[in-house]
Amino acid sequence: MSAAADWQLAHPSKHPPYDWTQAPFWIALNVFAPLSSDPQRYLAAVRRNGEENRWRPGLRPLCADDHAITQSYFLLHRVEKNPAMIEPALQMFDAVIRYPFDESLEFENWEKTWRQWTWCDALFMSPPALAMATRATGDRRYLDFMNRMWWKTTDYLYDKQEHLYYRDSRFFGTKIFWSRGNGWVLAGLARVLMEMPSDYPDRPRYVALFREMASRIVTLQSSDGYWRSNLLDPTALPLPETSGTAFYVYALAWGVNEGLLDRRAYEPAIRQGWAALVRAVHPDGMLGYVQRIGDQPGDTSASGTEIYGVGAFILAGTEVYRFTSAPSSPSSLW
Repeated sequence: MSAAADWQLAHPSKHPPYDWTQAPFWIALNVFAPLSSDPQRYLAAVRRNGEENRWRPGLRPLCADDHAITQSYFLLHRVEKNPAMIEPALQMFDAVIRYPFDESLEFENWEKTWRQWTWCDALFMSPPALAMATRATGDRRYLDFMNRMWWKTTDYLYDKQEHLYYRDSRFFGTKIFWSRGNGWVLAGLARVLMEMPSDYPDRPRYVALFREMASRIVTLQSSDGYWRSNLLDPTALPLPETSGTAFYVYALAWGVNEGLLDRRAYEPAIRQGWAALVRAVHPDGMLGYVQRIGDQPGDTSASGTEIYGVGAFILAGTEVYRFTSAPSSPSSLW
Protein backbone atom coordinates (compact mmCIF):
# COMPACT_ATOMS: atom_id res chain seq x y z
CA MET A 1 0.00 0.00 0.00
CA SER A 2 2.80 2.39 0.87
CA ALA A 3 4.58 1.66 -2.40
CA ALA A 4 1.44 2.29 -4.45
CA ALA A 5 0.52 5.43 -2.54
CA ASP A 6 4.01 6.86 -2.81
CA TRP A 7 4.22 6.10 -6.53
CA GLN A 8 0.92 7.87 -7.16
CA LEU A 9 1.89 10.90 -5.10
CA ALA A 10 5.13 11.13 -7.06
CA HIS A 11 3.24 10.84 -10.36
CA PRO A 12 0.20 13.15 -9.95
CA SER A 13 -2.83 12.44 -12.07
CA LYS A 14 -3.48 14.88 -14.89
CA HIS A 15 -7.21 14.77 -14.23
CA PRO A 16 -8.70 17.81 -12.44
CA PRO A 17 -8.16 17.55 -8.68
CA TYR A 18 -11.93 17.49 -8.05
CA ASP A 19 -12.63 14.83 -10.69
CA TRP A 20 -14.32 11.50 -9.92
CA THR A 21 -11.18 9.75 -11.15
CA GLN A 22 -9.26 11.26 -8.24
CA ALA A 23 -11.82 10.53 -5.54
CA PRO A 24 -10.99 6.88 -4.70
CA PHE A 25 -7.33 7.73 -4.17
CA TRP A 26 -7.96 10.58 -1.73
CA ILE A 27 -10.62 8.52 0.05
CA ALA A 28 -8.11 5.69 0.33
CA LEU A 29 -5.32 7.89 1.71
CA ASN A 30 -7.63 8.99 4.53
CA VAL A 31 -8.27 5.36 5.45
CA PHE A 32 -4.69 4.20 4.94
CA ALA A 33 -3.00 7.00 6.88
CA PRO A 34 -3.56 5.54 10.38
CA LEU A 35 -2.09 2.22 9.25
CA SER A 36 0.97 3.79 7.67
CA SER A 37 4.37 4.65 9.10
CA ASP A 38 3.75 8.36 8.48
CA PRO A 39 0.07 9.22 8.98
CA GLN A 40 0.53 12.97 8.91
CA ARG A 41 2.27 12.91 5.54
CA TYR A 42 -0.66 11.17 3.88
CA LEU A 43 -3.28 13.28 5.62
CA ALA A 44 -1.35 16.39 4.60
CA ALA A 45 -1.56 15.24 0.98
CA VAL A 46 -5.33 14.84 1.29
CA ARG A 47 -5.54 18.28 2.87
CA ARG A 48 -3.51 19.86 0.06
CA ASN A 49 -5.86 18.42 -2.52
CA GLY A 50 -8.88 19.74 -0.64
CA GLU A 51 -7.32 23.16 -0.26
CA GLU A 52 -6.48 23.24 -3.95
CA ASN A 53 -10.16 22.57 -4.62
CA ARG A 54 -11.16 25.09 -1.93
CA TRP A 55 -13.13 22.15 -0.49
CA ARG A 56 -15.58 22.34 -3.35
CA PRO A 57 -17.13 19.42 -5.21
CA GLY A 58 -16.90 19.15 -8.98
CA LEU A 59 -18.33 21.73 -11.32
CA ARG A 60 -21.75 20.13 -11.96
CA PRO A 61 -23.84 20.17 -8.76
CA LEU A 62 -26.46 17.73 -10.07
CA CYS A 63 -23.98 15.20 -11.45
CA ALA A 64 -23.18 12.25 -9.18
CA ASP A 65 -19.61 12.04 -10.48
CA ASP A 66 -18.89 15.49 -9.12
CA HIS A 67 -19.99 14.50 -5.61
CA ALA A 68 -17.38 11.76 -5.21
CA ILE A 69 -14.45 13.94 -4.16
CA THR A 70 -16.41 15.26 -1.18
CA GLN A 71 -16.09 11.84 0.48
CA SER A 72 -12.43 12.63 1.10
CA TYR A 73 -13.41 15.94 2.68
CA PHE A 74 -15.91 14.33 5.03
CA LEU A 75 -13.31 11.76 6.12
CA LEU A 76 -10.67 14.39 6.82
CA HIS A 77 -13.24 16.50 8.66
CA ARG A 78 -13.71 13.64 11.13
CA VAL A 79 -10.03 13.87 12.00
CA GLU A 80 -9.48 17.62 11.95
CA LYS A 81 -12.97 18.92 12.85
CA ASN A 82 -12.69 21.89 10.51
CA PRO A 83 -16.23 22.78 9.35
CA ALA A 84 -14.84 24.62 6.31
CA MET A 85 -13.90 21.25 4.83
CA ILE A 86 -17.51 20.14 4.42
CA GLU A 87 -19.43 23.42 4.17
CA PRO A 88 -19.40 23.60 0.33
CA ALA A 89 -20.54 19.99 0.07
CA LEU A 90 -23.41 20.57 2.48
CA GLN A 91 -24.47 23.71 0.61
CA MET A 92 -24.49 21.75 -2.63
CA PHE A 93 -26.47 18.86 -1.16
CA ASP A 94 -28.98 21.28 0.37
CA ALA A 95 -29.76 22.41 -3.18
CA VAL A 96 -29.58 18.95 -4.76
CA ILE A 97 -32.12 17.33 -2.44
CA ARG A 98 -34.66 20.01 -3.35
CA TYR A 99 -34.31 19.40 -7.07
CA PRO A 100 -37.02 17.29 -8.78
CA PHE A 101 -35.49 14.02 -9.98
CA ASP A 102 -38.45 12.43 -11.70
CA GLU A 103 -37.15 11.84 -15.22
CA SER A 104 -36.57 8.61 -17.10
CA LEU A 105 -33.36 6.66 -16.49
CA GLU A 106 -33.00 5.74 -20.14
CA PHE A 107 -29.43 6.50 -21.17
CA GLU A 108 -29.93 8.59 -24.30
CA ASN A 109 -26.73 10.61 -24.12
CA TRP A 110 -24.59 12.07 -21.37
CA GLU A 111 -25.84 15.64 -21.69
CA LYS A 112 -29.47 14.63 -21.26
CA THR A 113 -29.11 12.08 -18.47
CA TRP A 114 -26.40 13.09 -16.02
CA ARG A 115 -28.87 14.62 -13.56
CA GLN A 116 -30.27 11.14 -12.92
CA TRP A 117 -28.23 8.21 -11.66
CA THR A 118 -28.56 6.51 -15.04
CA TRP A 119 -25.16 4.75 -14.94
CA CYS A 120 -24.28 2.20 -12.28
CA ASP A 121 -20.95 3.90 -11.44
CA ALA A 122 -23.00 6.72 -9.90
CA LEU A 123 -23.76 4.45 -6.94
CA PHE A 124 -20.17 4.82 -5.74
CA MET A 125 -19.90 8.52 -6.51
CA SER A 126 -22.83 10.19 -4.75
CA PRO A 127 -24.58 7.87 -2.25
CA PRO A 128 -21.72 7.50 0.27
CA ALA A 129 -21.19 11.26 0.23
CA LEU A 130 -24.86 11.90 0.98
CA ALA A 131 -24.77 9.34 3.79
CA MET A 132 -21.67 11.10 5.14
CA ALA A 133 -23.55 14.39 5.09
CA THR A 134 -26.21 12.87 7.34
CA ARG A 135 -23.55 11.45 9.65
CA ALA A 136 -21.82 14.83 9.89
CA THR A 137 -24.98 16.82 10.57
CA GLY A 138 -27.59 14.42 11.93
CA ASP A 139 -29.93 15.62 9.18
CA ARG A 140 -31.55 12.54 7.62
CA ARG A 141 -32.83 14.44 4.58
CA TYR A 142 -29.58 13.67 2.79
CA LEU A 143 -29.81 9.96 3.52
CA ASP A 144 -33.50 9.83 2.64
CA PHE A 145 -32.78 11.46 -0.72
CA MET A 146 -29.97 9.00 -1.33
CA ASN A 147 -32.25 6.10 -0.41
CA ARG A 148 -34.89 7.16 -2.91
CA MET A 149 -32.38 7.63 -5.69
CA TRP A 150 -30.50 4.39 -4.92
CA TRP A 151 -33.56 2.21 -5.31
CA LYS A 152 -34.77 4.06 -8.38
CA THR A 153 -31.48 3.23 -10.11
CA THR A 154 -31.38 -0.31 -8.74
CA ASP A 155 -34.92 -1.10 -9.84
CA TYR A 156 -33.92 0.00 -13.34
CA LEU A 157 -30.36 -1.34 -13.82
CA TYR A 158 -30.17 -4.42 -11.58
CA ASP A 159 -30.67 -7.74 -13.33
CA LYS A 160 -32.55 -9.84 -10.79
CA GLN A 161 -31.57 -13.11 -12.47
CA GLU A 162 -27.86 -12.39 -12.84
CA HIS A 163 -27.61 -10.35 -9.61
CA LEU A 164 -25.48 -7.83 -11.46
CA TYR A 165 -25.96 -4.26 -12.66
CA TYR A 166 -26.02 -3.18 -16.28
CA ARG A 167 -23.77 -0.20 -16.76
CA ASP A 168 -26.72 1.69 -18.29
CA SER A 169 -29.80 1.06 -20.41
CA ARG A 170 -27.80 0.73 -23.65
CA PHE A 171 -26.77 -2.74 -22.51
CA PHE A 172 -30.22 -4.14 -21.74
CA GLY A 173 -30.68 -7.51 -23.39
CA THR A 174 -26.97 -8.02 -24.08
CA LYS A 175 -25.95 -9.74 -20.83
CA ILE A 176 -22.77 -7.66 -20.90
CA PHE A 177 -21.77 -6.87 -17.33
CA TRP A 178 -18.74 -4.68 -16.81
CA SER A 179 -16.40 -5.66 -14.00
CA ARG A 180 -15.43 -2.19 -12.80
CA GLY A 181 -19.03 -1.01 -13.17
CA ASN A 182 -20.22 -3.68 -10.77
CA GLY A 183 -17.13 -3.03 -8.65
CA TRP A 184 -18.17 0.59 -8.32
CA VAL A 185 -21.58 -0.62 -7.13
CA LEU A 186 -20.44 -3.24 -4.63
CA ALA A 187 -17.81 -0.90 -3.17
CA GLY A 188 -20.36 1.93 -3.09
CA LEU A 189 -22.82 -0.33 -1.34
CA ALA A 190 -20.22 -1.20 1.30
CA ARG A 191 -19.41 2.47 1.77
CA VAL A 192 -23.08 3.40 2.16
CA LEU A 193 -23.51 0.69 4.80
CA MET A 194 -20.43 2.02 6.64
CA GLU A 195 -22.14 5.39 6.97
CA MET A 196 -25.76 4.36 7.43
CA PRO A 197 -27.14 4.34 10.99
CA SER A 198 -27.93 0.91 12.37
CA ASP A 199 -31.56 1.91 12.90
CA TYR A 200 -32.19 3.26 9.40
CA PRO A 201 -35.46 1.60 8.24
CA ASP A 202 -34.21 0.46 4.83
CA ARG A 203 -30.81 -0.76 6.02
CA PRO A 204 -31.87 -4.45 5.79
CA ARG A 205 -32.54 -3.97 2.07
CA TYR A 206 -28.99 -2.78 1.52
CA VAL A 207 -27.59 -5.69 3.52
CA ALA A 208 -29.65 -8.15 1.50
CA LEU A 209 -28.51 -6.61 -1.78
CA PHE A 210 -24.88 -6.63 -0.63
CA ARG A 211 -25.05 -10.32 0.25
CA GLU A 212 -26.83 -11.21 -2.95
CA MET A 213 -24.31 -9.40 -5.14
CA ALA A 214 -21.35 -10.75 -3.19
CA SER A 215 -22.55 -14.33 -3.57
CA ARG A 216 -22.72 -13.82 -7.34
CA ILE A 217 -19.46 -11.91 -7.70
CA VAL A 218 -17.45 -14.56 -5.89
CA THR A 219 -18.47 -17.16 -8.50
CA LEU A 220 -17.06 -15.03 -11.35
CA GLN A 221 -13.47 -14.82 -10.11
CA SER A 222 -10.91 -16.45 -12.39
CA SER A 223 -8.57 -19.15 -11.08
CA ASP A 224 -5.64 -16.68 -11.01
CA GLY A 225 -7.50 -14.38 -8.60
CA TYR A 226 -8.55 -11.64 -11.03
CA TRP A 227 -12.01 -10.72 -12.20
CA ARG A 228 -11.91 -10.11 -15.96
CA SER A 229 -13.30 -6.95 -17.51
CA ASN A 230 -16.28 -8.78 -19.02
CA LEU A 231 -17.71 -10.70 -16.09
CA LEU A 232 -19.77 -13.26 -18.00
CA ASP A 233 -17.31 -13.71 -20.88
CA PRO A 234 -13.80 -13.61 -19.38
CA THR A 235 -12.22 -15.03 -22.54
CA ALA A 236 -13.36 -12.02 -24.58
CA LEU A 237 -10.82 -9.82 -22.75
CA PRO A 238 -8.46 -12.33 -21.12
CA LEU A 239 -5.82 -10.01 -19.64
CA PRO A 240 -5.97 -9.23 -15.89
CA GLU A 241 -7.97 -6.18 -14.78
CA THR A 242 -7.12 -4.65 -11.42
CA SER A 243 -9.63 -1.86 -10.81
CA GLY A 244 -12.66 -4.14 -10.71
CA THR A 245 -10.67 -6.79 -8.86
CA ALA A 246 -9.59 -4.25 -6.23
CA PHE A 247 -13.11 -3.01 -5.61
CA TYR A 248 -14.33 -6.60 -5.17
CA VAL A 249 -11.54 -7.51 -2.75
CA TYR A 250 -12.29 -4.31 -0.82
CA ALA A 251 -16.01 -4.95 -0.55
CA LEU A 252 -15.78 -8.68 0.17
CA ALA A 253 -13.12 -8.21 2.86
CA TRP A 254 -15.16 -5.43 4.42
CA GLY A 255 -18.24 -7.65 4.39
CA VAL A 256 -16.39 -10.40 6.23
CA ASN A 257 -14.85 -7.92 8.67
CA GLU A 258 -18.29 -6.56 9.50
CA GLY A 259 -19.86 -9.99 9.95
CA LEU A 260 -22.11 -9.65 6.90
CA LEU A 261 -20.38 -12.40 4.92
CA ASP A 262 -19.20 -15.82 6.08
CA ARG A 263 -15.43 -15.86 6.52
CA ARG A 264 -14.93 -19.47 5.45
CA ALA A 265 -16.94 -18.97 2.27
CA TYR A 266 -15.17 -15.79 1.14
CA GLU A 267 -11.65 -16.07 2.52
CA PRO A 268 -10.22 -17.95 -0.50
CA ALA A 269 -11.50 -15.34 -2.96
CA ILE A 270 -10.21 -12.46 -0.81
CA ARG A 271 -6.75 -13.97 -0.41
CA GLN A 272 -6.46 -14.96 -4.08
CA GLY A 273 -7.71 -11.56 -5.18
CA TRP A 274 -5.24 -9.69 -2.99
CA ALA A 275 -2.36 -11.90 -4.17
CA ALA A 276 -3.36 -11.17 -7.77
CA LEU A 277 -3.40 -7.43 -7.11
CA VAL A 278 0.03 -7.53 -5.50
CA ARG A 279 1.40 -9.33 -8.57
CA ALA A 280 0.25 -6.39 -10.69
CA VAL A 281 2.32 -3.87 -8.71
CA HIS A 282 5.58 -2.99 -10.46
CA PRO A 283 8.84 -2.87 -8.47
CA ASP A 284 8.58 0.93 -8.34
CA GLY A 285 5.06 0.79 -6.89
CA MET A 286 3.03 1.47 -10.05
CA LEU A 287 -0.15 -0.58 -10.27
CA GLY A 288 -0.63 -2.12 -13.70
CA TYR A 289 -3.50 -3.72 -15.60
CA VAL A 290 -5.95 -0.93 -14.74
CA GLN A 291 -8.60 -0.53 -17.43
CA ARG A 292 -8.61 3.07 -18.59
CA ILE A 293 -11.64 5.35 -18.36
CA GLY A 294 -14.60 3.73 -20.06
CA ASP A 295 -18.22 2.73 -19.80
CA GLN A 296 -18.00 -0.98 -20.71
CA PRO A 297 -15.54 -3.89 -20.69
CA GLY A 298 -12.21 -2.90 -22.21
CA ASP A 299 -8.69 -4.16 -22.64
CA THR A 300 -5.80 -3.62 -20.24
CA SER A 301 -2.02 -3.81 -20.24
CA ALA A 302 0.74 -4.37 -17.72
CA SER A 303 1.74 -0.71 -18.04
CA GLY A 304 -1.79 0.71 -17.89
CA THR A 305 -2.61 2.55 -14.70
CA GLU A 306 -5.07 5.16 -13.43
CA ILE A 307 -5.42 6.93 -10.11
CA TYR A 308 -8.84 5.41 -9.37
CA GLY A 309 -7.31 1.94 -9.69
CA VAL A 310 -4.59 2.85 -7.21
CA GLY A 311 -7.25 4.15 -4.84
CA ALA A 312 -9.24 0.93 -5.14
CA PHE A 313 -6.05 -1.07 -4.51
CA ILE A 314 -5.24 0.85 -1.32
CA LEU A 315 -8.84 0.57 -0.11
CA ALA A 316 -8.67 -3.19 -0.69
CA GLY A 317 -5.44 -3.36 1.24
CA THR A 318 -6.88 -1.55 4.26
CA GLU A 319 -9.67 -4.13 4.58
CA VAL A 320 -7.37 -7.10 3.88
CA TYR A 321 -5.08 -5.78 6.62
CA ARG A 322 -8.02 -5.70 9.02
CA PHE A 323 -9.14 -9.12 7.76
CA THR A 324 -5.78 -10.71 8.53
CA SER A 325 -4.92 -8.87 11.73
CA ALA A 326 -8.24 -8.55 13.57
CA PRO A 327 -10.82 -10.85 11.98
CA SER A 328 -13.44 -10.26 14.68
CA SER A 329 -13.45 -6.47 14.97
CA PRO A 330 -16.47 -4.99 13.19
CA SER A 331 -16.64 -1.23 13.41
CA SER A 332 -19.38 0.32 15.49
CA LEU A 333 -22.42 1.75 13.71
CA TRP A 334 -23.54 5.11 14.97
